Amino acid sequence: MPSKLSSTLMIPYGRQSISQSDIDLVVEVLRSDFLTQGPWVARFEEVVADRCGASYAVAVNCATSALHIACLALGLGEGDWLWTSPTTFVASANCGLYCGARVDFVDIDPRTYNMCPLAPEQKLVKAKKAGILPKVVVPVHLCGQPCDMAKIRALSHQYGFKVIEDASHAIGAKYSATGQSSDFEPVGNCHYSDITVFSFHPVKIITTAEGGMALTKDPHLANCLQRLRSHGITSDETEMQSRPANEIWNYQQIGLGYNYRMTDIQAALGVSQMGRLEDFVAKRHSIADRYDAELAGLPIQLPWQSPCSYSSYHLYPIRVKPSVSGLSQRQLYDALQAAEINVNLHYIPVYRQPYYEAMGFKAGYCSEAEAYFKQALSIPMYPTLTEAEQSQVIQVLTEAFA
Repeated sequence: MPSKLSSTLMIPYGRQSISQSDIDLVVEVLRSDFLTQGPWVARFEEVVADRCGASYAVAVNCATSALHIACLALGLGEGDWLWTSPTTFVASANCGLYCGARVDFVDIDPRTYNMCPLAPEQKLVKAKKAGILPKVVVPVHLCGQPCDMAKIRALSHQYGFKVIEDASHAIGAKYSATGQSSDFEPVGNCHYSDITVFSFHPVKIITTAEGGMALTKDPHLANCLQRLRSHGITSDETEMQSRPANEIWNYQQIGLGYNYRMTDIQAALGVSQMGRLEDFVAKRHSIADRYDAELAGLPIQLPWQSPCSYSSYHLYPIRVKPSVSGLSQRQLYDALQAAEINVNLHYIPVYRQPYYEAMGFKAGYCSEAEAYFKQALSIPMYPTLTEAEQSQVIQVLTEAFA
């Protein structure tokens, strides 16, 4: 039997924004000859690469797939180590396990909630002495705020690891190594990384329903990524092995790959959504500015923005400290849910998940990540959040601390 849809009109923490122009373009593709493996994926890749200043973009079915093939393209495998932030979705770490590598975590900065720029250096010194330096490091631009990528890139040159930016939250964000707005560069240009990954899940900045993308400046990596997303198959005659002239060989599998392709339906939606990227991010900033102003007097910690970053504001996390507010995270969560405001927690430290605890990780492994886990709540943040809905969120928060 079909499941019943809830009639409750909760305010979600995030949601997509679909316009009539989005619908019209998707319908156009549905009526075309190519629902997949047609022209729209390449168009979407070109639009995103041009917007971000990258040389190459490879669209896939989700960001998890993009992280997986990014690791493979960089040669991650058995006996290698991948380091990432504990405060992220599990995919940022699982991509290393898919390749047979081992995973470790670098604690977060207490203000940005990103990988702490000092913690990797301290950990790298110890890892070098022990002979277990990482092959790949995956900094995560949490909530849309870029990490200190210049620092991480300098460490990558010093210690010899590759860098994958997990920018699943951060298309439309900008980074400046100097902190000067005149020096802002778009996240995704791979100036400080080997590969950057975006997510196009419905709650992200733009959406393709499900989808992801890997961007790079390196033509060899781009070629690897393209093959890995499509079964390891190529139709490039310069890569194909010689076969008898009387046999038809219009493609060859020259390596092991996966069926990670994006459809033309999804890509067309992405092309349309990219036309509103700046508007989406500007609206998120407007919502954040109002939260900053109207929640400033409450006993909660609001998100801090580094002068080196221009966030895309995928999330707006607040932190509740019972010693200051008199309310626990759980009490505030329950109060907001009871008021039909669907807040969320981003994220439980990855190593606290049962699968990772079975590997030997223990509670307390990353102290800042644990503190954030016990205090943070993501309140509603998306472009179509109305003034009335935001007022309701602010009112419920204010009354909770009254």
